[in-house]
Amino acid sequence: MRLLDRYIFVEWVKVFGISLTATLGILLLEDIYSSLPELMRYEVGLLGVLRYYALLIPGFLPLVVPVSLLVSLLFLLGNLHRNQEIVAMRAMGMSILQISRSLWFVGIVLTGVLFYLNAQLVPWSVERSQGYKKNLRFVKEAQEREDVGIIENLAFDNPQNGHLWVINRFSEYTYQGYGVNVYVRDAYGLEQKRIMAREAYFDEQDKQWHFIDGRELLFAQGTEEPIRSILFDKKVFEDLKESPEVMVNLSRLPEDLSILEIGALLDKVPPEHNPQMSRYAVRYYNIMASPFVCLVVVGIAVPLAVGSVRTNPLVSVSKAALLFFLYYIIESISDVLGAQGLIVPVLAAWLPNLIMLGLAIWYYRKLV
Repeated sequence: MRLLDRYIFVEWVKVFGISLTATLGILLLEDIYSSLPELMRYEVGLLGVLRYYALLIPGFLPLVVPVSLLVSLLFLLGNLHRNQEIVAMRAMGMSILQISRSLWFVGIVLTGVLFYLNAQLVPWSVERSQGYKKNLRFVKEAQEREDVGIIENLAFDNPQNGHLWVINRFSEYTYQGYGVNVYVRDAYGLEQKRIMAREAYFDEQDKQWHFIDGRELLFAQGTEEPIRSILFDKKVFEDLKESPEVMVNLSRLPEDLSILEIGALLDKVPPEHNPQMSRYAVRYYNIMASPFVCLVVVGIAVPLAVGSVRTNPLVSVSKAALLFFLYYIIESISDVLGAQGLIVPVLAAWLPNLIMLGLAIWYYRKLV
């Protein structure tokens, strides 16, 4: 048995390495097509481009590894099937588990590897690659105009504190906002106070917003009737502590954020206080659940290839590929349902894995 396990493992490693390289190359070519013109505008040179992709590549691994695992398993098992080796092993009285235990070991190991990547390497890769490109943009904009890193019409709603921010123009580079309006509401959503300022900036030292050349408008409690208007040259409001980093990250897609950045957003603005945060919660739990897709791949590929020894190998390969495609369809539907709040984010993230693992168990029980 050890010789068989070693043979299957060695053959899998060969195919997996080729598949991993090819899949990673396809993703890199796609990113080069979309990102290289932008990098060229920043005039970074060859070394700058290579540095960006060195930072970016680790972030591709959680997507590349499961696909490469599927391709390698289908190729390996299809080859064993075509050479009648699976038939010989079954004729010797070997069970499906005995034939595939080295592959299950591979699936478990890769699941652990993806857990590490998602917790450590991938967040570093996503944040560093995005930060590197953003800094290049800042440098280029600083050479061309005075305003650097401007975001138009930045809005941030924090129902937990009753604060609604609307900033006409905000600089990621200086943390300065121009045309700043803050609406302070009570527990019933009625406006208590409105702060309007020509300019405001966030001080990293005292973690406070400093408002310049503005007006504070107070409303009667429970009526939203203005009762007082106070002009100021410069003022700090102690209760306004929203981080500009959180505001900016909420303007980005969940797919463009690392799990650490999404976790920080969910801590500041929980989904129960802001339904729009559901899609960020779904993304967060998707990243947590994604390593188990390796077990899903093994669970789908092995019983179809090992059990269907009398059918054409292409039939088994097609069935496995179709089921894996079905997995991503279920995942997409679950994500939509979770983002709309129809199911809880944790269930939305884990539902595809549970369905496909249940299907794999059904296949195994059918073959035993």
